[in-house]
Amino acid sequence: MIGNQHAPSPELSHGLKQRHMTMIALGGVIGAGLFVGSGVVIKSAGPAAILSFLITGLLVVLVMRMLGELACAMPGGGSFYEYAREAWRDRPAIGQLAGFLTGWMYWYFWVIVVAIEAVAGADLVRYWLPDVPSWSISLVLLVLLTLTNLISVKSFGEFEFWFASIKVAAIVVFLFVAGVYVLGLTPGSQGMHVANLTVNGGFMPNGFVPVLTGAVAATGFYFGAEIVTIAAAETAEPQKAVAKATNSVITRVMVFYVGSLLLVACLVPWNDGGIATPYVSALNAMGIPAAAQIMNAIVLTAVLSALNSGLYASSRMLFALTRRGDAPQALAKVSRKGVPVRATLVATLFGYGAVVMSYVSPDQVFAFLVNSYGTVAIFVYILIAISQLRLRYRLEREAPHLLKVRMWCFPFLTWLAIFGMLSIVVAMAFIPEQRTPLALGIASLCILLLAYGVRQTMRKGVIPDGFFDEFVQPELRKN
Repeated sequence: MIGNQHAPSPELSHGLKQRHMTMIALGGVIGAGLFVGSGVVIKSAGPAAILSFLITGLLVVLVMRMLGELACAMPGGGSFYEYAREAWRDRPAIGQLAGFLTGWMYWYFWVIVVAIEAVAGADLVRYWLPDVPSWSISLVLLVLLTLTNLISVKSFGEFEFWFASIKVAAIVVFLFVAGVYVLGLTPGSQGMHVANLTVNGGFMPNGFVPVLTGAVAATGFYFGAEIVTIAAAETAEPQKAVAKATNSVITRVMVFYVGSLLLVACLVPWNDGGIATPYVSALNAMGIPAAAQIMNAIVLTAVLSALNSGLYASSRMLFALTRRGDAPQALAKVSRKGVPVRATLVATLFGYGAVVMSYVSPDQVFAFLVNSYGTVAIFVYILIAISQLRLRYRLEREAPHLLKVRMWCFPFLTWLAIFGMLSIVVAMAFIPEQRTPLALGIASLCILLLAYGVRQTMRKGVIPDGFFDEFVQPELRKN
């Protein structure tokens, strides 16, 4: 029966509170990409970059609503990994493949994020400590946040609560101060500061194509809000926690991203060299002292938050993969405080390896990792949307009482989201700077398909009997 199969795992603790869940959801969509990467989109699309983030933001809001519906109906660790399998229950072969790909692609995304943020964090810290080697700073950041995740899920929640609180507070303060300045309400102001939206070639100086290109690039900036549906398994009331958390994302993500970028576009000309660091330049334009110092601290907080979340999300997804034999059962071991220690350490070790590659092979191995993970994220969202489409029909037939949160205008908006995300993937093939990420993302998908083929071959007994027994759960061995 739908709803009974996905109860929170008794092996995980329930140490996360509602305030943790709210900030995990909000913090997940406010990353370093907003503070730094948005400048690339503005430089390409001009002030119309606002539309780029609006288009992508709407797609993310739709995906979050889908996840909110499913997580409230079928709460459980690994959430959408299980949804992908359950959606194709009538076709087990497809369901197993869909679940395998969803889980491992999501894990892959976040372990790459762990490495990228560790490298980025080192660069930010060296702003104040230029003589300290980058690799040592990356190592320290990884060790500290690994320990945070290993202590308990509550310690992860507390760190993420405060990291996210700083990010949210920074955005709220920026929205207020910049809004007052742009509206001309500051002392001595000579009127509204909106000329930059139309001068220097107009609102859309390079045409509509860069707006679409920017929407593709912005996809990765939003990724992370879905962590809240994974964290639901470690709360006392998962349905209530997910419903509140997903609603908070939906109502605020557009304000944080679109609102703050609108103000940046008003304050800084899109073709100005300072747009490379958009928020620093915006603070400078308003005459805020020590703007670079302030933003460096805020961006470092965003990086640490992403690193913390990456370790959490990757470990919980890997833990979920063990339940169906899609990952070694040895990784399912949890500590007395309900932390999947081995799964967390595996994510950390992969992060260490990727950091090493960032120095040893920055133009090959590390470049492959960085360029492939964003496309993989889009693949995951597409699989989530397809899963929701199929499961919603089944829930309406078998257990309509579980639909506490419903996707708006179903199935039309679900189809719109699927079409929109597929359009992004197709558009990448026609955008020169996106072709490499698309090709490498597809290569990563092919590697996972190969891994799935090997797994299936082993489970069918081509490998000698008993070889795989130690890696799968006891109930799977009976099959």
